[in-house]
Amino acid sequence: MPEGDTVYRTAKHLHEALAGRPLTVSDFRVPKFASVDLVGEIVEGVVARGKHLLTRVGDHSIHTHLKMEGTWHIYRHGTRWRRPAYQARIVLENADWVTVGFELGVVELVERDREDEVVGHLGPDLLGPDWDPDEAVRRLAADGSREIDVALLDQRNLAGLGNVYANELCFLRGMLPQRPVGEVRDLPGVVTLAHRLITTNRDRVERTTTGDLRPGRQTWVYGRDGRPCLRCGTRIRRGSMGASELTQRVTYWCPVCQS
Repeated sequence: MPEGDTVYRTAKHLHEALAGRPLTVSDFRVPKFASVDLVGEIVEGVVARGKHLLTRVGDHSIHTHLKMEGTWHIYRHGTRWRRPAYQARIVLENADWVTVGFELGVVELVERDREDEVVGHLGPDLLGPDWDPDEAVRRLAADGSREIDVALLDQRNLAGLGNVYANELCFLRGMLPQRPVGEVRDLPGVVTLAHRLITTNRDRVERTTTGDLRPGRQTWVYGRDGRPCLRCGTRIRRGSMGASELTQRVTYWCPVCQS
């Protein structure tokens, strides 16, 4: 699933292509909204809220979520799409650009004054203008028995972190992902580091938490199971966490550097 930095960049590029221009095509390829026609409406802007996207058009907002496989593409008119048309869930065009949302996990239309119904449950947005670290700490600390990895991934605590960042944060803070939140020594420090990591990566496609962009060295533990820890040389381990098969995530850690 894309992390908040990916969604932030997606919103930025869509905003540049769509904002301030009237739509010439509005094609919702999901049954519930197939008859919606926003042609002629001016796009006010596109914003990210955690991992959610809100495209504000007239009195409505188009709410989309990439989930695991989704992506937005932006094309010049006449350019061949890089993915098959049957994967398109929504197409928005203006006189200059064609924007296509492929395999989006969520596509829905809500009234502008009802946006909270789709994103109001989210915690403080790590990349939002209203980022509130104290509130993020308060929400994380509310359940001290919960594993820190699971708590970091809960978008109701802080919005934007995905599995990569949660695993890397646990390594960088020297804590096992299974450690209960109540036993984390410096929760504000975890939140501060989360904000710094995702902010550092928000404007670049090549994400790194190590500061190294070379293949195989961009992360400390994520995706490196069975390989030597970049810090101590111990083999990275892999497991899964979550309350059920539907919520389980793959977890990586170094058994020596984390405790």
